[in-house]
Amino acid sequence: MARRGAGLRVIPRRVVSLVPSVTESLFLLGLGDRVVGRTDYCVEPMPAVGAVPSVGGTKDADVDAIAALSPDLVLVNQEENTQAIHRDLVARGLRVHLSFPKTVADAVALMRELAAMLGAPSDHPALVRLADAVAEMERLRAHTIPRKVFCPIWMQPLMTIHGDTFISDVLDLCGGQNVFLDRPRRYPLAADLGRAAPWSNDRVGLRDTRYPRVTLDEVLERQPEVVLLPDEPHPFSEADAEVFRALDIPAAAQGRVLRVDGKALCWYSPRLADALPQVRAWLHPDERRVAPTEPRVKD
Repeated sequence: MARRGAGLRVIPRRVVSLVPSVTESLFLLGLGDRVVGRTDYCVEPMPAVGAVPSVGGTKDADVDAIAALSPDLVLVNQEENTQAIHRDLVARGLRVHLSFPKTVADAVALMRELAAMLGAPSDHPALVRLADAVAEMERLRAHTIPRKVFCPIWMQPLMTIHGDTFISDVLDLCGGQNVFLDRPRRYPLAADLGRAAPWSNDRVGLRDTRYPRVTLDEVLERQPEVVLLPDEPHPFSEADAEVFRALDIPAAAQGRVLRVDGKALCWYSPRLADALPQVRAWLHPDERRVAPTEPRVKD
Protein backbone atom coordinates (compact mmCIF):
# COMPACT_ATOMS: atom_id res chain seq x y z
CA MET A 1 0.00 0.00 0.00
CA ALA A 2 1.41 3.36 -1.00
CA ARG A 3 1.18 5.75 1.90
CA ARG A 4 2.95 8.73 3.33
CA GLY A 5 3.01 9.37 7.05
CA ALA A 6 2.10 12.68 8.55
CA GLY A 7 5.24 13.02 10.66
CA LEU A 8 3.26 13.19 13.90
CA ARG A 9 4.90 13.74 17.28
CA VAL A 10 1.70 14.22 19.27
CA ILE A 11 -1.61 12.41 19.08
CA PRO A 12 -3.97 14.34 16.77
CA ARG A 13 -7.11 15.70 18.39
CA ARG A 14 -8.72 17.44 15.40
CA VAL A 15 -8.95 15.25 12.31
CA VAL A 16 -10.49 15.94 8.92
CA SER A 17 -11.13 12.81 6.86
CA LEU A 18 -11.72 13.09 3.12
CA VAL A 19 -12.13 9.32 2.70
CA PRO A 20 -15.49 7.64 3.46
CA SER A 21 -13.95 4.31 4.50
CA VAL A 22 -11.44 6.03 6.75
CA THR A 23 -14.10 8.24 8.34
CA GLU A 24 -16.14 5.17 9.18
CA SER A 25 -13.00 3.46 10.50
CA LEU A 26 -12.34 6.24 12.97
CA PHE A 27 -15.82 5.96 14.42
CA LEU A 28 -15.65 2.16 14.60
CA LEU A 29 -12.31 2.45 16.41
CA GLY A 30 -13.88 4.72 19.02
CA LEU A 31 -12.22 7.84 17.61
CA GLY A 32 -15.29 9.62 16.26
CA ASP A 33 -14.91 12.50 18.71
CA ARG A 34 -11.67 13.47 16.92
CA VAL A 35 -13.37 13.94 13.54
CA VAL A 36 -14.10 17.64 12.95
CA GLY A 37 -14.60 17.50 9.18
CA ARG A 38 -15.71 15.01 6.52
CA THR A 39 -16.93 14.86 2.91
CA ASP A 40 -20.48 14.62 1.60
CA TYR A 41 -19.78 10.96 0.85
CA CYS A 42 -18.71 10.12 4.40
CA VAL A 43 -22.13 8.77 5.36
CA GLU A 44 -21.28 5.99 7.80
CA PRO A 45 -21.94 5.46 10.61
CA MET A 46 -25.18 7.38 10.83
CA PRO A 47 -26.43 9.26 12.74
CA ALA A 48 -23.12 10.04 14.44
CA VAL A 49 -21.22 11.12 11.35
CA GLY A 50 -24.09 13.36 10.27
CA ALA A 51 -23.22 15.78 13.08
CA VAL A 52 -19.76 16.40 11.60
CA PRO A 53 -19.48 19.39 9.22
CA SER A 54 -18.91 18.57 5.55
CA VAL A 55 -16.17 20.26 3.54
CA GLY A 56 -17.52 19.19 0.13
CA GLY A 57 -16.99 16.16 -2.05
CA THR A 58 -14.07 13.78 -2.29
CA LYS A 59 -12.95 15.33 -5.58
CA ASP A 60 -13.81 18.96 -4.85
CA ALA A 61 -13.23 19.38 -1.12
CA ASP A 62 -12.99 23.03 -0.04
CA VAL A 63 -9.42 23.49 1.18
CA ASP A 64 -10.31 26.86 2.75
CA ALA A 65 -13.08 25.18 4.75
CA ILE A 66 -10.67 22.45 5.83
CA ALA A 67 -8.06 24.97 6.97
CA ALA A 68 -10.72 26.91 8.89
CA LEU A 69 -11.35 23.82 11.02
CA SER A 70 -7.74 24.02 12.29
CA PRO A 71 -7.07 20.29 11.92
CA ASP A 72 -3.85 18.77 13.19
CA LEU A 73 -4.29 15.89 10.71
CA VAL A 74 -6.01 15.51 7.33
CA LEU A 75 -6.59 12.00 5.97
CA VAL A 76 -6.64 11.62 2.19
CA ASN A 77 -6.56 8.80 -0.36
CA GLN A 78 -4.52 8.69 -3.55
CA GLU A 79 -7.43 7.39 -5.64
CA GLU A 80 -10.48 8.98 -4.04
CA ASN A 81 -9.05 12.49 -3.69
CA THR A 82 -7.28 14.57 -6.31
CA GLN A 83 -3.61 15.45 -6.49
CA ALA A 84 -4.61 19.12 -6.45
CA ILE A 85 -6.37 18.74 -3.09
CA HIS A 86 -3.40 16.92 -1.61
CA ARG A 87 -0.98 19.51 -2.97
CA ASP A 88 -3.04 22.44 -1.68
CA LEU A 89 -3.33 20.93 1.79
CA VAL A 90 0.43 20.44 2.00
CA ALA A 91 1.00 23.97 0.70
CA ARG A 92 -1.14 25.28 3.58
CA GLY A 93 1.25 23.62 6.00
CA LEU A 94 -1.35 21.07 7.13
CA ARG A 95 -0.27 17.61 8.20
CA VAL A 96 -1.56 15.13 5.65
CA HIS A 97 -1.66 11.34 5.71
CA LEU A 98 -1.98 9.77 2.25
CA SER A 99 -3.15 6.17 1.88
CA PHE A 100 -3.91 3.85 -1.04
CA PRO A 101 -4.87 0.32 0.09
CA LYS A 102 -5.17 -2.07 -2.84
CA THR A 103 -5.56 -5.31 -0.87
CA VAL A 104 -7.35 -6.49 2.24
CA ALA A 105 -3.95 -6.85 3.91
CA ASP A 106 -3.28 -3.19 3.07
CA ALA A 107 -6.61 -2.24 4.65
CA VAL A 108 -5.84 -4.14 7.84
CA ALA A 109 -2.44 -2.45 8.02
CA LEU A 110 -4.07 0.96 7.51
CA MET A 111 -6.57 0.32 10.31
CA ARG A 112 -3.73 -0.58 12.67
CA GLU A 113 -1.76 2.47 11.58
CA LEU A 114 -4.72 4.78 12.23
CA ALA A 115 -5.22 3.21 15.65
CA ALA A 116 -1.56 3.72 16.51
CA MET A 117 -1.48 7.32 15.24
CA LEU A 118 -4.60 8.33 17.10
CA GLY A 119 -4.07 6.40 20.32
CA ALA A 120 -6.63 3.60 19.99
CA PRO A 121 -5.61 0.29 21.60
CA SER A 122 -3.95 -2.23 19.29
CA ASP A 123 -6.34 -4.88 20.63
CA HIS A 124 -9.48 -2.83 19.99
CA PRO A 125 -12.42 -5.22 19.46
CA ALA A 126 -12.96 -3.91 15.91
CA LEU A 127 -9.38 -4.79 14.98
CA VAL A 128 -9.60 -8.21 16.61
CA ARG A 129 -12.84 -9.04 14.78
CA LEU A 130 -11.32 -7.90 11.51
CA ALA A 131 -8.21 -10.05 11.97
CA ASP A 132 -10.36 -13.05 12.89
CA ALA A 133 -12.56 -12.60 9.81
CA VAL A 134 -9.56 -12.39 7.49
CA ALA A 135 -8.04 -15.51 9.04
CA GLU A 136 -11.32 -17.40 8.58
CA MET A 137 -11.58 -16.36 4.93
CA GLU A 138 -8.00 -17.50 4.34
CA ARG A 139 -8.80 -20.86 5.94
CA LEU A 140 -11.88 -21.37 3.79
CA ARG A 141 -10.14 -20.22 0.61
CA ALA A 142 -7.43 -22.84 1.06
CA HIS A 143 -10.01 -25.61 0.68
CA THR A 144 -12.35 -24.18 -1.94
CA ILE A 145 -12.20 -24.09 -5.72
CA PRO A 146 -12.74 -20.42 -6.64
CA ARG A 147 -15.84 -19.27 -8.47
CA LYS A 148 -15.34 -17.22 -11.62
CA VAL A 149 -16.92 -13.84 -10.93
CA PHE A 150 -17.63 -10.73 -12.97
CA CYS A 151 -18.02 -7.50 -11.00
CA PRO A 152 -18.65 -4.38 -13.10
CA ILE A 153 -18.45 -0.96 -11.51
CA TRP A 154 -20.19 1.05 -14.27
CA MET A 155 -22.81 0.26 -16.92
CA GLN A 156 -22.52 2.93 -19.61
CA PRO A 157 -19.77 2.38 -20.58
CA LEU A 158 -19.45 -1.10 -19.11
CA MET A 159 -16.44 -0.93 -16.83
CA THR A 160 -14.89 -3.49 -14.50
CA ILE A 161 -11.85 -4.17 -12.33
CA HIS A 162 -8.32 -5.41 -13.02
CA GLY A 163 -6.58 -7.73 -10.56
CA ASP A 164 -4.61 -4.85 -9.05
CA THR A 165 -7.64 -3.44 -7.21
CA PHE A 166 -9.10 -3.68 -3.73
CA ILE A 167 -12.35 -5.21 -4.98
CA SER A 168 -10.51 -7.92 -6.89
CA ASP A 169 -8.53 -8.83 -3.77
CA VAL A 170 -11.74 -9.02 -1.72
CA LEU A 171 -13.19 -11.42 -4.29
CA ASP A 172 -10.03 -13.53 -4.22
CA LEU A 173 -9.98 -13.72 -0.43
CA CYS A 174 -13.63 -14.75 -0.36
CA GLY A 175 -13.19 -17.62 -2.81
CA GLY A 176 -13.71 -15.87 -6.11
CA GLN A 177 -11.66 -15.40 -9.25
CA ASN A 178 -12.08 -12.08 -11.02
CA VAL A 179 -12.59 -13.03 -14.67
CA PHE A 180 -10.94 -9.79 -15.78
CA LEU A 181 -8.01 -9.86 -13.36
CA ASP A 182 -5.57 -9.99 -16.29
CA ARG A 183 -7.35 -7.39 -18.43
CA PRO A 184 -5.80 -3.91 -18.15
CA ARG A 185 -7.47 -0.78 -19.43
CA ARG A 186 -6.19 0.03 -22.89
CA TYR A 187 -5.77 3.45 -24.41
CA PRO A 188 -7.38 5.05 -26.38
CA LEU A 189 -11.05 4.17 -25.80
CA ALA A 190 -11.34 2.46 -29.18
CA ALA A 191 -8.51 0.12 -28.19
CA ASP A 192 -10.23 -0.73 -24.91
CA LEU A 193 -13.28 -1.79 -26.91
CA GLY A 194 -11.24 -3.80 -29.42
CA ARG A 195 -11.68 -1.36 -32.30
CA ALA A 196 -8.14 -0.02 -32.63
CA ALA A 197 -4.55 -0.85 -31.80
CA PRO A 198 -3.58 0.04 -28.21
CA TRP A 199 -0.97 2.62 -27.35
CA SER A 200 2.48 1.48 -26.31
CA ASN A 201 3.32 1.37 -22.60
CA ASP A 202 5.53 4.43 -23.06
CA ARG A 203 2.60 6.41 -24.42
CA VAL A 204 0.21 5.17 -21.73
CA GLY A 205 2.67 6.42 -19.12
CA LEU A 206 1.17 6.91 -15.66
CA ARG A 207 -2.47 6.64 -16.74
CA ASP A 208 -4.52 4.30 -14.57
CA THR A 209 -4.98 0.93 -16.30
CA ARG A 210 -6.87 -0.82 -13.49
CA TYR A 211 -10.44 -0.17 -14.64
CA PRO A 212 -10.96 -1.58 -18.15
CA ARG A 213 -13.98 -0.81 -20.28
CA VAL A 214 -15.22 -4.12 -21.65
CA THR A 215 -17.89 -5.41 -24.01
CA LEU A 216 -20.67 -7.90 -23.43
CA ASP A 217 -18.90 -10.18 -25.90
CA GLU A 218 -15.88 -10.20 -23.59
CA VAL A 219 -18.10 -11.06 -20.63
CA LEU A 220 -19.56 -13.92 -22.67
CA GLU A 221 -16.07 -15.18 -23.53
CA ARG A 222 -15.00 -15.19 -19.87
CA GLN A 223 -18.03 -17.28 -18.77
CA PRO A 224 -18.50 -16.00 -15.20
CA GLU A 225 -20.26 -18.27 -12.72
CA VAL A 226 -21.37 -15.31 -10.60
CA VAL A 227 -22.13 -11.71 -11.58
CA LEU A 228 -22.13 -9.18 -8.74
CA LEU A 229 -23.79 -5.83 -9.47
CA PRO A 230 -22.93 -3.42 -6.62
CA ASP A 231 -25.04 -0.39 -5.77
CA GLU A 232 -21.96 1.84 -5.77
CA PRO A 233 -20.10 3.55 -7.35
CA HIS A 234 -22.80 2.91 -9.99
CA PRO A 235 -26.29 1.96 -8.77
CA PHE A 236 -26.97 -1.06 -10.98
CA SER A 237 -30.68 -1.47 -11.61
CA GLU A 238 -32.88 -4.49 -12.18
CA ALA A 239 -32.89 -3.56 -15.87
CA ASP A 240 -29.09 -3.75 -15.82
CA ALA A 241 -29.29 -7.17 -14.21
CA GLU A 242 -31.57 -8.39 -16.98
CA VAL A 243 -28.88 -7.54 -19.54
CA PHE A 244 -26.54 -10.06 -17.93
CA ARG A 245 -29.29 -12.62 -17.30
CA ALA A 246 -29.85 -12.66 -21.06
CA LEU A 247 -26.26 -13.77 -21.73
CA ASP A 248 -25.32 -17.41 -22.28
CA ILE A 249 -23.15 -17.60 -19.17
CA PRO A 250 -23.20 -19.95 -16.15
CA ALA A 251 -24.17 -17.09 -13.82
CA ALA A 252 -27.38 -16.51 -15.76
CA ALA A 253 -28.21 -20.20 -16.09
CA GLN A 254 -27.71 -20.76 -12.35
CA GLY A 255 -29.54 -17.64 -11.17
CA ARG A 256 -26.34 -16.06 -9.86
CA VAL A 257 -26.69 -12.53 -11.30
CA LEU A 258 -27.00 -10.60 -8.04
CA ARG A 259 -27.52 -6.98 -7.11
CA VAL A 260 -25.47 -6.45 -3.96
CA ASP A 261 -24.29 -3.95 -1.36
CA GLY A 262 -21.31 -2.13 -2.88
CA LYS A 263 -19.90 -1.14 0.50
CA ALA A 264 -19.20 -4.81 1.22
CA LEU A 265 -16.91 -4.90 -1.80
CA CYS A 266 -15.14 -1.56 -1.77
CA TRP A 267 -15.18 -0.01 1.72
CA TYR A 268 -11.93 -0.80 3.51
CA SER A 269 -12.89 -0.29 7.14
CA PRO A 270 -13.51 -2.62 10.10
CA ARG A 271 -16.89 -3.30 8.45
CA LEU A 272 -14.91 -5.93 6.52
CA ALA A 273 -15.35 -8.22 9.51
CA ASP A 274 -18.99 -8.59 8.45
CA ALA A 275 -18.55 -7.85 4.75
CA LEU A 276 -16.11 -10.67 3.97
CA PRO A 277 -18.46 -13.47 5.12
CA GLN A 278 -21.26 -11.78 3.16
CA VAL A 279 -19.21 -11.73 -0.05
CA ARG A 280 -18.25 -15.35 0.59
CA ALA A 281 -21.95 -16.24 0.83
CA TRP A 282 -22.67 -14.53 -2.49
CA LEU A 283 -19.97 -16.58 -4.17
CA HIS A 284 -20.51 -19.89 -2.37
CA PRO A 285 -24.10 -19.98 -1.08
CA ASP A 286 -24.19 -23.77 -0.75
CA GLU A 287 -20.59 -24.47 0.10
CA ARG A 288 -19.53 -27.60 1.87
CA ARG A 289 -16.80 -26.79 4.33
CA VAL A 290 -14.16 -29.50 4.47
CA ALA A 291 -11.32 -30.34 6.82
CA PRO A 292 -7.79 -29.59 5.61
CA THR A 293 -7.08 -33.29 5.02
CA GLU A 294 -10.12 -33.85 2.82
CA PRO A 295 -10.01 -33.42 -0.96
CA ARG A 296 -11.28 -30.15 -2.37
CA VAL A 297 -14.83 -30.44 -3.63
CA LYS A 298 -16.34 -27.95 -6.03
CA ASP A 299 -19.60 -26.79 -4.57
